[in-house]
Amino acid sequence: MSWRHILRLELKAIFTNPAIIFTVFGGVLIYSLLYPLPYAKQLPREQQIAVVNLDNSAISRKLVRMVDATPQVQVMRTASGLEEAKRWLLNRDVKGILLIPEHFQRDLLLGSSPTVSFSGDAALFLVYGTVVEGLATATGTLSAKAKVARMVVEGDSIALAAEQYSSVKLSMQPVFNPTMGYINYIVPAVFVFILHQTLIIGSGLVSATQNEARTRGEHGYWDSLPAWKILFVRVTLFSLIYIPLCAYYFGLSFDTYGISRLASIGDMVAMTLPFLISVAAFGVVVGELLPRKELVTVVVVLSSLPLVFSMGFVWPVSALPAPVHWLVQLVPATPAINGFLRLNQMGASFEQISGWWLQLWGLAVFYVLIAFGLMLKKRRQLMQPLKSMH
Repeated sequence: MSWRHILRLELKAIFTNPAIIFTVFGGVLIYSLLYPLPYAKQLPREQQIAVVNLDNSAISRKLVRMVDATPQVQVMRTASGLEEAKRWLLNRDVKGILLIPEHFQRDLLLGSSPTVSFSGDAALFLVYGTVVEGLATATGTLSAKAKVARMVVEGDSIALAAEQYSSVKLSMQPVFNPTMGYINYIVPAVFVFILHQTLIIGSGLVSATQNEARTRGEHGYWDSLPAWKILFVRVTLFSLIYIPLCAYYFGLSFDTYGISRLASIGDMVAMTLPFLISVAAFGVVVGELLPRKELVTVVVVLSSLPLVFSMGFVWPVSALPAPVHWLVQLVPATPAINGFLRLNQMGASFEQISGWWLQLWGLAVFYVLIAFGLMLKKRRQLMQPLKSMH
């Protein structure tokens, strides 16, 4: 049987299966459009807060105006007391509370340090961080202004006071996430994971569909042609199908969402090849182990959330149990995400990510051998009833 004939049979098995077409092409396209959409503005802004102004002085009212002027928060309500503001926070009417204590203006003018209290809803970490950032920025600015004014009164020049009002100056320069937003933080890793999961489903569905046909007593080319040729063609076809999909994700999609791309095309291709081969072979293994085609999607989807929290880009590796960390190294997405993030978003050289590149090639060989062994096992199981009949 010629390679061309096997290629034609495998192409037919792929492109006549609606589930594969929808998952591979429709799924990749839909996820690229819908997943980043809720985070298109990168950071939460204008979070509604309540103010409890127990001082009600000119400076305290000025602080409220400064807080309202920050891009992070918006003063929506003024409470007569802390209990009223707490009820609003618990009812989710506001996202945070600013409490200005009594004698705030007096203590500030006397040079003592009045305590301004913040509180917020920490159920959504980004929202909580935004509220605290806005309140801290406004109060810090007012505090600096008061210190500069006091230094000028004491005889310092205003230029010197502006330079020396604080002994420590903070200069923040975001390195790998210039916008400090959600898209640059999570989308590059999740896009690799989406490619990983959809490719497993695609290649797994072909094998599982053929398993299902065997249970119905049907036999096709997958039982008569050499297993190694079928495996080679299947893995090669899915890898070739996913090369333009990877180019779409790492190219057009990244440009659309303003995600940094620092790696050269050659380095990206070198990293992509073992990634696709290992994942396609892994999908064949999953499909060979499952008796029905619908189970492939169920298994992959149910495993997605535990895998996301085990790969180190959402939950820190130091907080993971050691067995989980070592087990997840068998999933091709783990070295792929680590390699792609450092190569493309952090500007690492290829030598610096060569360990993950070699791990991907190792996983590719590992899963190709397992897939080949499972295919041969199915052949032997099929031949046993025939031998007993003779």
